[in-house]
Amino acid sequence: MAGGKKYYFEDFPPGMRVELAGPTLTREEIIEFAKRYDPQPFHVDEEEAKHSIFGGLVASGWHTVSLCMRLMCDAYLLDAASLGSPEVKRVQWKHPVRPGDTLKLRMEVLAAQPSRSKPDRGVVLHRWEVFNQRGECVMTLDGYGMFLRREAGS
Repeated sequence: MAGGKKYYFEDFPPGMRVELAGPTLTREEIIEFAKRYDPQPFHVDEEEAKHSIFGGLVASGWHTVSLCMRLMCDAYLLDAASLGSPEVKRVQWKHPVRPGDTLKLRMEVLAAQPSRSKPDRGVVLHRWEVFNQRGECVMTLDGYGMFLRREAGS
């Protein structure tokens, strides 16, 4: 029997949903992240951003992904018997995230499969959907997480 963690593979059945309130992004946070990791003009320069296809400053999509990762860690991953992720299948940035936007994250378990070759673990396919305060879906991500099982082969 595994020990020491609160959440295991068995705690992520298909259909499970978690909704989490996220942060309100500031202009300063958007620029700080982008200067460090994604310094494209529409993420770091308000004047240039006005002349971009976005018509103003927008957050990097990777900033949105990173914020979601933090929300999941705080909500359950740090208390889970997580073995990491072998794959992100798809990320879609559907609407720009702007200064002042407040995000909300919904995670849904799409599938959960015990490993055939390693009976002490299983793989969970989840979908993240991120919404702004207007209810617009700004991002989706489908990815896998690996978790230890409470009882191998149970």
